[in-house]
Amino acid sequence: MRVSFSKNSPSKKKLQNFLSLIKAFINKIKVLSFHRKEPYFVLKNTLGFTPNTIEYYKLALLHRSSSVKNDKGISQDNERLEFLGDAILNSIVSDVLYNRFQDKKEGFLTNIRSKIVQRSSLDQLALELGLDKLIVSSSKNNLQRAFHINGNAFEALIGAIYLDQGYEKCKDFFEKKVLEQYIDIDKIVKKESNFKSKLLEWAQKRKFNATFVLTNVELDKESNLPVFYTKVVIETINVGNGVGNSKKESQQKAARNALKKMKKKDILDSITQKKEARIVEFSISQSDSSTENQIKI
Repeated sequence: MRVSFSKNSPSKKKLQNFLSLIKAFINKIKVLSFHRKEPYFVLKNTLGFTPNTIEYYKLALLHRSSSVKNDKGISQDNERLEFLGDAILNSIVSDVLYNRFQDKKEGFLTNIRSKIVQRSSLDQLALELGLDKLIVSSSKNNLQRAFHINGNAFEALIGAIYLDQGYEKCKDFFEKKVLEQYIDIDKIVKKESNFKSKLLEWAQKRKFNATFVLTNVELDKESNLPVFYTKVVIETINVGNGVGNSKKESQQKAARNALKKMKKKDILDSITQKKEARIVEFSISQSDSSTENQIKI
């Protein structure tokens, strides 16, 4: 039997009020259930609001090493949310920088954005927010750092907020809870983080031969991710090593370690001696070559 109401009938208004009460009651139950779970209560304080759909946030904190299967038998973890969060985060940061630096060109904006969203920065933000204590993962702590599990969870969290609250709320969270508290954009602008370029410029000024050598690439069995090993060689001396999930990351880490070593006088003296020996050897070889040509003539 189908019951119909006129457009503004009292009965229809009563039904709408009743449905609104039911909806509010269900939401209240959700909140109470959410509060009883300590990890997610901590997350609520971090977010600054109560999530509507808790499942998004649970999934955002679920690393694939602890993935679970849904009713359809499909494995679920935070990688899809990480993919979404990466795009949303880039959009938010671009939005913020575009409005903040209205006289800057695209190259500048791209460079600053890359520094804010680079893996090491996201890893640190995740630690600041306490996400490392909420992530469900069977990986060990050292692997969480090496494979950016914390930073990936941060991106997944951004994806969860976007799905649950929408873009504007997500942007508001990033600006108030992350940007204002943990990111100093002015400091980032001043700081040069391209360690590879910095090292090569340093070596070029002093006429040192500097090369980056990829020494090994292996697949981590637990995470199934590639691991790159790079060393920096200046005048035949190994001055820095780096490990990362990409060739670029390993080079940057190797260059950063090399720049630290360059501050030590004994290391610098050894490199200078090697350069001088190379120049002398080159001069001798040139002289011998010239002598041989004269004899042939």
